[in-house]
Amino acid sequence: MRKEEVHGNLNGIRETMIDRLSALYDVQLEDEQFLSHSLMQELAALTGIIRREIAVYITRDGEIVDVCVGTDRDVELRDYRLRRNAQRLSCVRCVHTHPNGDGTLSDVDLSALRAFRYDAMAAVGCSAGEPVNVQAAFLTGGADILCSETVRWYRVPDARWLEQIRQSDMLVGKESQKLEAGPEKCVLMGIESQESLEELARLAETAGAVVTGAYLQKREKPDSALFIGRGRADELSRQIQALEADMCIFDEELTGIQVRNLEDILRVKVIDRTTLILDIFAQRASTSEGKLQVELAQLTYQSTRLIGQGLVLSRLAGGIGTRGPGESQLEMNRRRIRERMTELRRRLDEVERQRAIRRKNRERNEIPVVALVGYTNAGKSTLLNALTGSDVYVHDQLFATLDAVSRRVEPADALPFLLVDTVGFIRKLPHTLVSAFHATLEEAVRADVLVLVSDGASPDMMQQHETVESVLAQLGATEQKRIEVINKCDLFSGIRGLPQGIAVSAKTGEGLETLVSAIEQALSQTMVTVTFSVPYHEYAVMGRLRASGRVNAEVHGDTGTEITLTMPQEDRDRLISQIGSKYVITNSNKKTAKDD
Repeated sequence: MRKEEVHGNLNGIRETMIDRLSALYDVQLEDEQFLSHSLMQELAALTGIIRREIAVYITRDGEIVDVCVGTDRDVELRDYRLRRNAQRLSCVRCVHTHPNGDGTLSDVDLSALRAFRYDAMAAVGCSAGEPVNVQAAFLTGGADILCSETVRWYRVPDARWLEQIRQSDMLVGKESQKLEAGPEKCVLMGIESQESLEELARLAETAGAVVTGAYLQKREKPDSALFIGRGRADELSRQIQALEADMCIFDEELTGIQVRNLEDILRVKVIDRTTLILDIFAQRASTSEGKLQVELAQLTYQSTRLIGQGLVLSRLAGGIGTRGPGESQLEMNRRRIRERMTELRRRLDEVERQRAIRRKNRERNEIPVVALVGYTNAGKSTLLNALTGSDVYVHDQLFATLDAVSRRVEPADALPFLLVDTVGFIRKLPHTLVSAFHATLEEAVRADVLVLVSDGASPDMMQQHETVESVLAQLGATEQKRIEVINKCDLFSGIRGLPQGIAVSAKTGEGLETLVSAIEQALSQTMVTVTFSVPYHEYAVMGRLRASGRVNAEVHGDTGTEITLTMPQEDRDRLISQIGSKYVITNSNKKTAKDD
């Protein structure tokens, strides 16, 4: 007997019954039979004994190619195709039993018909080991389904149902020629909070997916093998099938083992929050540097999730039992990833050297830097456009812009400064992204003033603000002067949670003058203006002075030159300690040479 060919839930079933189930493979239907009486009677008898649903898969030649056992409520419906074209019918019809005596097809049955493109889906209602009634359904093109009436088991219209399969095949074949790939449909699964799950839904929509369902399971800690446990995974599999989803997205990082185990049960593509964010970054990256950073982050993440035969069967250690080709393909993949990561790091190092040169030139000219930082979609890019008159891309979506953008701002009566828009932060920001985007995020670390932009229209504003603070601490950006800004004041009233925050609307312009004044005041506290007088016979000092700050003016007199510079206060103090205070005439905090 072919016991190994009976699939599904065989726990507790006697050997004799497994033999009878295996014998179903020997059944051969006639050409004109959709479903024979003898097959229905045997399926009903087996269902009555084991009290579980049974599914058989029948080819157009009348051969049974698969037998599967489920529970008393359902049976796993398998993707069994004899055609490579996924848009055509599979050339297999699925017939399964309902132990409750009702042969009416369920929503899950019909969704499986659409998903797996069966020739037909049929249910046989069984009671007390006898068949009662039967219903069949057929695809008629696209997602349309034709359901037959429920008929008594001995009155199955074989010829009519077989003819319907032929008509469905032609209709679906024509439809598949016109079909274009649409957006992926996904189901979300989380264990933290509803708020985090809602944010995941926005991420999925940003990536181009359509969210068809979202589920939350409260757990103290994830299951090591399946993240959500076996029972919930089985339930989720049925929900995914009913919703006809193509993918399941989890709201946490998954291990490679968890992904593999979940895909085996859910039978759809499984990705986690980190993979989703990396995919969004890959879509949004436009500069060569951004693309390199995203690719490095993706490879870093993938390198720890390559799954092979495991450590026990690895062939790299040597010794008895380890000779032969072993996991050569897996190790080749690992080596290629390592080589590519090395090349990406080399190229990013070169980009960083170029960035350092530009930064050095900027520091030599002493142009202070103000960095806009905040949660993704808080309106940083819109604020940059409003303050500088630029046309940086903005959109109401997460991570609309990735690459750091800088624009020069020249107030009428104040020191000019460089305004930098940085990549947005988010909860559970992948560590691989923080590492890969370190050079870009370093703009925030090196800025003279940080403008923390919060989304005042978001009910989660304070939680988002805490996330921004956490990422800044991780980057080491904790010493700079900060200005709290609550954006989108046209959408809310009152200041919530940040009493010192400046309410602005980047869209309407409200509060922008107050913000610019706050930036000027913050810069004035970090930058000082100093005038030096250098005699001509000590002119060697001039080169050092010019390189130390931004030159505002040079006045040449009879005995020497007066030079006025703007520089950071700590640089001023260090310079005076090195060259001496005798050259100082005046500075912005009213000190004089005599005072020094």
